[in-house]
Amino acid sequence: MRPDVKGIVFEKVTPGDLQHVAEQLIREAGPLRVIVFQGEMGSGKTTFIKAICHALGVNDGMSSPTFSIVNEYEGTSGQTIYHFDFYRLKNELEAYDIGTEEYLDSGSYCLIEWPEKIAGLLPQKYFEVSIRKTDNDQQRTIAFNTHE
Repeated sequence: MRPDVKGIVFEKVTPGDLQHVAEQLIREAGPLRVIVFQGEMGSGKTTFIKAICHALGVNDGMSSPTFSIVNEYEGTSGQTIYHFDFYRLKNELEAYDIGTEEYLDSGSYCLIEWPEKIAGLLPQKYFEVSIRKTDNDQQRTIAFNTHE
């Protein structure tokens, strides 16, 4: 891990490292509850979100909300966590119609895949995660930063 201009970067992250990186993300995000995930298809966004949910105490089965758009989980402290996958949206109006703004304003964790599909609905300040594949298929580079 190294702090740099773009925030904190974890290199050569293996599946076994994800829980540690997830816990670090929760600490770094602090009070920010809207967390967006950037990365190409198959980069591991959903897998990393599962690790974050686990770190927040979610014990229920978790899956990608690709078809449902949003999944709701409950952490051990009773907190609600929303996991969004906006990949299939045709336009931002569809996200607006399902009440995305209310979710984002709820104070609950909102973990968002494909945030570029709802760029106009995102709050001014949020936490951003970038996941990039490396040459080794079992490793990723994960960076996070506050977006203002």
